[in-house]
Amino acid sequence: MKVQAEQFTWDREDLNNYGVQKPTQSLHRTKMRKITYILLGWLFLSCCGQKPAADTTAIPVAEVRNASSVPEFNADSAYAYVERQVRFGPRVPNTPAHKACARHLASELERFGAKLYVQETVLTAYNGDRLQASNIIGAFNPEKTQRVMLFAHWDSRPYADHDADPAHHRRPIDGADDGASGVGVLLEIARQISRSGFDGGIDILFFDAEDYGIPEFLKESKLDTWCLGSQFWAQHPHLPGYSAQYGILLDMVGARGATFYKEYTSVRYAAPMVENVWTTARSLGYGKYFINRNGGNVVDDHLYVIRGRNIPCLDIINYDPDSPLGFGHYWHTQHDTMDNIDRETLKAVGQTLLHVLFNHESSNMILP
Repeated sequence: MKVQAEQFTWDREDLNNYGVQKPTQSLHRTKMRKITYILLGWLFLSCCGQKPAADTTAIPVAEVRNASSVPEFNADSAYAYVERQVRFGPRVPNTPAHKACARHLASELERFGAKLYVQETVLTAYNGDRLQASNIIGAFNPEKTQRVMLFAHWDSRPYADHDADPAHHRRPIDGADDGASGVGVLLEIARQISRSGFDGGIDILFFDAEDYGIPEFLKESKLDTWCLGSQFWAQHPHLPGYSAQYGILLDMVGARGATFYKEYTSVRYAAPMVENVWTTARSLGYGKYFINRNGGNVVDDHLYVIRGRNIPCLDIINYDPDSPLGFGHYWHTQHDTMDNIDRETLKAVGQTLLHVLFNHESSNMILP
């Protein structure tokens, strides 16, 4: 997870038409660097050169299938997928743990029947280090021309730069929630897709080098040092001309008591799907997780997919409005461990996504 660009209040006109243009008074202005992040974020968004997807017509939703036809998301299985990643150790590029985990993720997608693509490339970190990186992609029903992409990052941060103990700032983190949780949910979804005979075009993407952004202790603000794998993929997709009807990013989706607010960029570019996901979650009884309120603005992988491929995307990300930084107390610390991972939270996210996927007929879904 990267830069939290602060919580906004939105005026009534913005909320009515989702044509969000500018934030009003910020709710948290505790540090000047946050203001810098906001200004940089807005400049970044304004240079995208794409018409926001939220300004187009809504994605048509096909007739809802009987709930009994939707597979049951197995939270124990998802938990085990998270735990398996963490057992490799911190998945920092150029380390043995990183290489071993890459092989594991690729083999799991293949085992579930996906057509596998692995983008192996060398990416340049903020400090000039050359990172051996792998974007790992599994395509289900690759012959389908209409696609939906689900994605998460699988690397973990090389710095515990928000740890209370400065001695830990240059130590890598386990990334149980920040990285492994989203991948764990998507692996269980892949398993359910393979078991169910689902016939839609689904692409599951695990982006690398997301969390190698410039560390806090250097006191600099460089947004594009984050999300290196998704930046590369956006410019060099695994298939020439790749597009999808929409994308859903999972980031920090496994913590006990997590709350998922409607993230700013998601609403700006993919408002119909945001409403679909949040409404689906509430209908399933997961309203305590999927909060029907607007949250902060996050520079995350979804922004680079929007910018580079013009695919409307939303970010399901744990947001804490009472935290100075917007994230959990363990964020970018040595405490991002399995102790924070909760099966009920994984279930809420995974079951919601399965209902969203199975309640759409791919043949009836068209790009807005």
